[in-house]
Formats: sequence, structure tokens, C-alpha cells
Amino acid sequence: MPSSPTEKTEPWTIQRLLNWTKGHLAAKGVGEPRLATEVLLAQALGCRRIDLYARFDRVPEPGQLDVFRDLVKRAAGHTPISYLVGRKEFYSLEFEVSPAVLIPRPETELLVQQAIETVRGWDRPDCHLLDLCTGSGCIAIALLKNLPTVRALATDVSADALAIAARNAAAHGVDERLTLVEADRLVLPGDAVPAQGFDLIACNPPYVAVGEMATLDANVRDHEPHLALTDGSDGLSFYRLLAEESAALLQPEGALLLEVADGGAEAVREIFAAHPTWRHTGTWRDAVAGHERVLRYALVGAPG
Repeated sequence: MPSSPTEKTEPWTIQRLLNWTKGHLAAKGVGEPRLATEVLLAQALGCRRIDLYARFDRVPEPGQLDVFRDLVKRAAGHTPISYLVGRKEFYSLEFEVSPAVLIPRPETELLVQQAIETVRGWDRPDCHLLDLCTGSGCIAIALLKNLPTVRALATDVSADALAIAARNAAAHGVDERLTLVEADRLVLPGDAVPAQGFDLIACNPPYVAVGEMATLDANVRDHEPHLALTDGSDGLSFYRLLAEESAALLQPEGALLLEVADGGAEAVREIFAAHPTWRHTGTWRDAVAGHERVLRYALVGAPG
């Protein structure tokens, strides 16, 4: 850590490292600096965060301090903490992440929650789910962990993202029920679509308008994959595509669940309202900022 007049007489204990680094990261504008410090120090020491508090007086080995210094330097430069440690918790599960995939957000847990509740409300033992733009696979895998009789197809245009999703699926023991396919938008192999269509389609698409990319936090704008953040247009092109084409992939009594941007729900509702195929069946607000975050649609004429 940096030199100071007292460095020779005050060893860099875990407690001192936590206190100094928290202030340093806060001054650099890093979000949740205390949590970030704990995660990085636990990574450097090869222990759990909770273990730090039982070792306050311990002085890390020089090699461990070197690792920690490097992590703190990169974090201060706004490299996302999750990329530095290579993992992120989502829906009480741990997922491998890298710059090839978006870091799972707490807001997206609402999409998973509503999908689980939707499927559990059906009397269908053999549901088939489709997760579009899967990235790390967090949505599909969280659904399969909580719905042990269903199967899922997850797609992404990025082969690197699908490789991470495959490792996450194997780590959570759902790989035998998850098929991963490299596909652009709704162009799916014919043999990947169930004969009667999917029971549920879930999608968290790129929804940042290209003109808004510059307004994103530096840790997002400069490090997370732009392909997964923006459609290169107004942020609504995936919703238009889904409104126009996804009905052909859905079984008659199925459901379509969408995550939308902050303040974007009304625009998405207008897109779907222009298509007589669809009926809006629910909107849910996230617990993070209270934004309308998840929309659900059913085919016109379907019950419920």
C-alpha cells in the first residue's frame, strides 16, 4: 500500500487495509467502496469475505499484498469488481463472468422471479423455456435451478459468452437440461424449437440507445460488452422484432417476459399494442429504484 510516515511502525493489517482502501476507492468514485474492498481483499487472500472479520490483526504475506495492490489499482480505474474476481452472485447463485458478458444485475432477478411464478402457475410437467441474449446464462440457469422439471434453450450471438454460459450451467448441474445455441436474434435452428412452441420466452435484450451510451458509468461504458448493452439504434429494435416475430415461437398458452430500460416500459407497451397478436398481462417494478422493469405478454385468445 502507499507509503506513509507511520508505515514502518504500523503494519498493514487486514483492518488497516480495509479502512484505507475503502476511503481510497470512495475518493475514486467506485460504487459501494466497503463491499468492493472486502471482495478484493478476500480474493487476494483466498478466503471468504466473512473470514476477514475474524482476522483483523493478521498481516497478509507480501505476495498477497502485491495481488491486492494490483486489484485495487484496477478497481480505482473503474474496472468492474466482478470482472476482477471473475464472478458475480445472482439469484443466490454464483456465476462466472468476464468482459465477454454483461455482469448480472439485481434488477434482472425480477425477471427470473416472475418467470418462475408464471411457470409454477401452470399444470405443465414438461415446459420448454427460451432465453434470448443469454450472456452468462444467469437467467436460464437460475430458472432451471428453481424449476427442476423444465428444459431450456438459451441463445446468444457471442460464442465467447456461450462458452461462459456452458461452464456456468455445468457448475450448477443443469447442463443436461440446457441447450446453448449461437444465434442472431430470433434465427433459431428448426430442430431447436419444440413442436408446439416454447411455453415461455424470456429476454433481457440490449436496450441502451446508442445516443445514451456516453452517459453510462465508466465501469459499464468502458468495460462491459457494447454488443450486449446497445442495439446500435434507439434501444427498442429488439422489442419491435419480438413483437413482430416471437409469436411464431410461442405455444398458444405461453408467455413472453421482457426486461426493459429505466423509463422504457411505456415505449415497449406501445410497440406491442400496435400488434393485435399480443395481450399485456402484467408489469412489475424492481426493488432497486422502483422502475417498471418487467413486462409480460400472452397471445390474444389465450386464457388467463
